[in-house]
Amino acid sequence: MARVASQTFVPLPQLTPHALAEALVALANTDGGIIAPGLDEQGQVVAQFAAEEVEAALRAAAQHTTPPVRATLEPADEEGLRLAVHVPRSVDLHTLTDGRVLVRSGAENRVLGGDEIRHLAATKASGDFEAETVPGATLDDLDDALIAEYIAKRQLRTRRTLNLPSHDARGAASLLREIGALDLAGNPTVAGILLFGKNPQAFLPQSGVVFVKFPGVEPRGESGRIGYGRREEIGGPLARVVERTWQVILEEMRVGAVVRGLEREEVLEYPEFAVREALVNAVAHRDYRLRGRRIEVRKYADRLEIISPGGLPGYITLDNLVEEHFSRNPRIVQGLYQWGYIEELGLGIDRMIEEMIAAGHPAPRFHATAYSFTVTLSNMRERRAAPHLVLPTAEGAVTKMRVKINERQARAIQYVREHGRITNKDFQALCPDVTPETLRLDLADLVEKGVLLRIGEKKGTYYILR
Repeated sequence: MARVASQTFVPLPQLTPHALAEALVALANTDGGIIAPGLDEQGQVVAQFAAEEVEAALRAAAQHTTPPVRATLEPADEEGLRLAVHVPRSVDLHTLTDGRVLVRSGAENRVLGGDEIRHLAATKASGDFEAETVPGATLDDLDDALIAEYIAKRQLRTRRTLNLPSHDARGAASLLREIGALDLAGNPTVAGILLFGKNPQAFLPQSGVVFVKFPGVEPRGESGRIGYGRREEIGGPLARVVERTWQVILEEMRVGAVVRGLEREEVLEYPEFAVREALVNAVAHRDYRLRGRRIEVRKYADRLEIISPGGLPGYITLDNLVEEHFSRNPRIVQGLYQWGYIEELGLGIDRMIEEMIAAGHPAPRFHATAYSFTVTLSNMRERRAAPHLVLPTAEGAVTKMRVKINERQARAIQYVREHGRITNKDFQALCPDVTPETLRLDLADLVEKGVLLRIGEKKGTYYILR
């Protein structure tokens, strides 16, 4: 299958210094990745460049970036392509010589605004903690069985066999260096200890999870006294932390039932994907520099809270949380992704919201402070009757329906059915002769009538069908 543009992959059909500089800056400022010179947007090889040509283009592109982006020329993995440019994530904030700061947003390069640049600069200044070595840690502190498990899962996911002398820490040392689990001298990094350590909490005691169950809706025990119904401390490497925490949550989730036709179907208190996604995100994206506090999972009678130490990373805000992706710990994220704990990079929050709404719950609530990020899932199912909408015909006629809507609103609903969501900008493109305020009121009216659900705030706002 041809590889197409993504968060970490930039096809570059024409090898121009300007286009190459934009790709270098965007990747270095985000999660790093691969530039494929000679590959078009559909993943087809349209040109082959000699190593000397690519190196000359990299030198010319360096004149358009400040500071210059470090990149290496490597053999390409893509079928029919000889060379690729590998761009590591950088701890520096890179700009183009015209002053623009670019990041990789999905399959595109995006220009950041002032506040976003300040947020990103603050994160860059904190350094790359997961790549630092762990004082006193050696190869003997890594679990050979875990490494073998990771390699097996990675080969299954990528459908590529890794040619290694053996699947233990020493035989797989080259792979461990490549993924950032070891430094160039062979010493375990923070990412390596967290992913493959026999006892990561001996070096990073803050890396575990605390689960607490409260019987009511407040952090109190029975009869209003201070206390809790259950408390678990969960440690180990990150893959085991995710698995064990999920099992504890699963044990405490109430199970209901619905009858579909003649079949009785059990229904969990919360959608499984939403809980696991919130948990994996907390483990993958927390700030491991912050000592003295672990991830907390608090289960109340009416909600589940997952609290991750560390504010939102990079240029991520509550307004763009759903649409943008930036990893504080890209090596840990990639490790969990290759292991299979992350299904698809950058799309989990979208699906979390959709799963909660599909189950009849309110959308997840997100709360960010300078030192923590909280996801709250409510178990209160909303009682609502889905409106029976008849969409416009090909000629644009609108028939009668239980919920009365105008022609513009019908076009908006049709757009959501075809694309999954609509933004104010999308709606303005559909109705270019209508004022933005009128269109905003149209969408607000559909939300009030229970047809659409509004997600996000300000520039990050979009609408989906209830």
